[in-house]
Amino acid sequence: MQGTYGNGRLVTVFGASGFVGRTIVRALAARGYRVRAAVRRPDLAGFLRPLGMVGQVQAVQANVRYPASVAAALRGSVAAVNAVGIMIEKGSQSFEAVHVEGAAAIAAAARMEGLDALVHVSALGVDGATGSEYDRTKLEGEKAVREANAAAVILRPSVQFGPGDRFFNRFARMATTGPVLPIIGPDAKFQPVFVGDVAEIAARAVDGTVRAGRTYELGGPEVLTFRRCMEMMLEIIERRRRIVTIPFGIAGVMGGILGYLPGRLLTRDQVKQLRHDTIVSAAAAAEGRTLPGVGIDPASLAAILPTYLLPYRPHGQFARTRKVEQG
Repeated sequence: MQGTYGNGRLVTVFGASGFVGRTIVRALAARGYRVRAAVRRPDLAGFLRPLGMVGQVQAVQANVRYPASVAAALRGSVAAVNAVGIMIEKGSQSFEAVHVEGAAAIAAAARMEGLDALVHVSALGVDGATGSEYDRTKLEGEKAVREANAAAVILRPSVQFGPGDRFFNRFARMATTGPVLPIIGPDAKFQPVFVGDVAEIAARAVDGTVRAGRTYELGGPEVLTFRRCMEMMLEIIERRRRIVTIPFGIAGVMGGILGYLPGRLLTRDQVKQLRHDTIVSAAAAAEGRTLPGVGIDPASLAAILPTYLLPYRPHGQFARTRKVEQG
């Protein structure tokens, strides 16, 4: 860095306290940007400050359901990143309110503020007519962003992995509590992408080194089935578990029940998402709208998973490594 905060330019990151948002904050801070972390609860976002130098990362209150707070969070910024997203609806935090209306509010305020760059984090596969409300509203959010700002960069990552993820950590935790590991849609194809690579392309978009006005599809170096992802995870944590497939019909009923119970372990909407693959399209690859297309060599699962899943081993991360074959 040069000077106190390198370039000293201010970037607002909405959803900065989330899994993706905090990684983007770190990437921007490393480049010397001042980062305004726009979150609903700034009092719970103190952990973001150490991601930069003293005073470089500041949390402010903003709720995408309230356009006035969005506009206030953007004042003085040169760029914005929208990393807000929910997997399960809760109260006023609905898919429509967060993914569509919230995205539209950020894009409109960014246009009024005259920002140099707007980066919007969506999801891979949302244009596949899955019947999922999550996918539908994510796609509608993309349209709202594009209508307000044709130069916006839209990122569509596949399943993201990394320390603190909700995917591999969740199933690794489940594998520590019983002899079987239930999954839905074992043949669904994913292209797991390292969250650090997603943050890198987001930061490059803020830098202006990624072509604006495009939608980028982000996947890792491997296309894997859901079952294979779980097998790799079990091998790393050295747990022998039988992977049991729950049929979609039964899963739909379970989602209808569990979706209304505390904790909401499963919803019908999530079951619908597992009926379809989330992999980078041939068109995106041909047009260079991918990580390799912008010069980023995506990290593999084999390189990253062991760095944060080892604590799930039977005797913790310091246990002697041994090979476990799944039955």
